Amino acid sequence: GPRFRMDAEAIRDTALSMSGLLSSKIGGPSVKPYQPDGVWEAVAMPESNTRIYRRDSGESLYRRSLYTFWKRAAPPASMEIFNAPNRETCVVKRERTNTPLQALVTLNDIQFVEAARVTATKLMREVGSTDKRLNRLSMAILSRPWKSSEVVVLTTVLDDLKDYYKNHKADAEKLIAYGDTPAP
Repeated sequence: GPRFRMDAEAIRDTALSMSGLLSSKIGGPSVKPYQPDGVWEAVAMPESNTRIYRRDSGESLYRRSLYTFWKRAAPPASMEIFNAPNRETCVVKRERTNTPLQALVTLNDIQFVEAARVTATKLMREVGSTDKRLNRLSMAILSRPWKSSEVVVLTTVLDDLKDYYKNHKADAEKLIAYGDTPAP
């Protein structure tokens, strides 16, 4: 099929599903997953009952994006960056852009970092060698083996990161502790 970027909700849900964090619970009230601190306070009326964003905890953080509580004046930032409609008007067709901000979201947003950390931890526990881990990862996320040019990039980056975290133990501990989910 043709290449396309998934919708904002599907990107988040796929990352959570890959890691095994996505909750299978169906129905129920809206949930409030991770969002930047102070995101609602900046646009809220003083008397509003949604003036302060209090994120949920536990399973609610990992519910499908369909269940995310939306405040029209402050939609979920990561969804907005991936062109999710702001829900002020009906949208027949979504815009599709590709911007550097989208890459930054997948590299730095707490939900994506947490999903990557959980995925990596599971791979390290279940699979022996680095080559086998990379192979399993490629099949899980791409449904195909890595190209030889991709393997060179991956192993170089992996070696660089290993060296960095060996010399920066505090950063390694901070990354391992990032988010609400303890390492599996």
